[in-house]
Amino acid sequence: MSAAIGLRRAGWTPVIVERAPERRTWGYYIFMFQEGLQAAADLGIADHLHTRNPEWRPGGNSWTVDRRGRRKPALGLLDAPSGLASVLRSDIEAALWQGIAGDGAEDAVEVRFATTPVEITEGAGGVQVLLEDAGAGKRYREDFDLVVGADGMRSSVRRMVFGPDEDHLVNWKAMICAFQLKEQVPSYEASDSILVARPKRAVWVFGLADHAPCAWLTYRTEDVPDRFAGSAIEQLRAVFAGMDDNPVVRHVLDSLEEAPDHVFDSIHQVKMPRWSTARVVLVGDAAWCMNTYSAMGSSSSLRGGAALGVALQEHPDDLAAALDAYETGLRPYITRQQRSARVKQQRFVPSSRPVEVLGSVVLELIRKVVHRRMTAEYTASSAPAAPSGTGR
Repeated sequence: MSAAIGLRRAGWTPVIVERAPERRTWGYYIFMFQEGLQAAADLGIADHLHTRNPEWRPGGNSWTVDRRGRRKPALGLLDAPSGLASVLRSDIEAALWQGIAGDGAEDAVEVRFATTPVEITEGAGGVQVLLEDAGAGKRYREDFDLVVGADGMRSSVRRMVFGPDEDHLVNWKAMICAFQLKEQVPSYEASDSILVARPKRAVWVFGLADHAPCAWLTYRTEDVPDRFAGSAIEQLRAVFAGMDDNPVVRHVLDSLEEAPDHVFDSIHQVKMPRWSTARVVLVGDAAWCMNTYSAMGSSSSLRGGAALGVALQEHPDDLAAALDAYETGLRPYITRQQRSARVKQQRFVPSSRPVEVLGSVVLELIRKVVHRRMTAEYTASSAPAAPSGTGR
């Protein structure tokens, strides 16, 4: 949807083709970095984006739990001075939906639900797309000036135009399950965040200001295809056996059994030498999926949609120049973020016991410095104002 907003702002008339039969309003936890918040502002949706950062309190809102079940203050992901925001996927969807709705029915972007591209044929003057409407049970062809593939890590547009997934997906040999908890882990504050990490396995609980927490279960594995055999909960109970005596892990696993929705998937990055052909361009995870560990997926997708719109606006009569400008301007940023994801992965799920221990020591040193500063700022902001005038 960010690309549709960008195109419309550049004077185009976009049509969104959506595989799902209705809006995807369910949401899991997402980080929004400053780049994503700026892109939201550039797209005109910042005022519609609901953020859910808990109010920081002395002592912090984040905890780690050691092997003896003892909780210790931790450096929270929101403690970084980088303008990070906590949102749900549904918050971003709602803001983008407001953006494509425009000022009324005449200004709204057309959305075709339960519709997928089946065949894409590029020509000198445009692109012909064979579309399948699952609701009506029919196929039809339609001509467009440009096709934007923004259909995720396993993009069907990318497969049809750029080749099979195995040419572009880099397997990180890891899995993740993300979902919303019905309620917080017992004995923790409603907005607390919690980490229980062991070598190659980790459970995260992300506290929110005005919503029940969300959870991640993530682990490293050499057998990614085998992990899709059987149900997610069966796989996860087997993987986290030996950790489930921890109340946090047990609560998360039990909650997953009752969760109405969840995401359970393998971790990959998408690497491509180029994101466009003459009249087909990829945006977001379809082009450069950074993966969950980067924590930059949503921010980069919003930035990509905004950047594509700007490039088309600056080159209104030269599509090739616009697509070149889009990629030239964005690729260095994407490359940096993809590289940094390897380092971030160790934060989310340490690869070994030495890495776990070293990470804990380093993060504890940083936490003491950061929390000392944040406590001072909190105290200063909470102090009563000095009386005006002079006392006699």
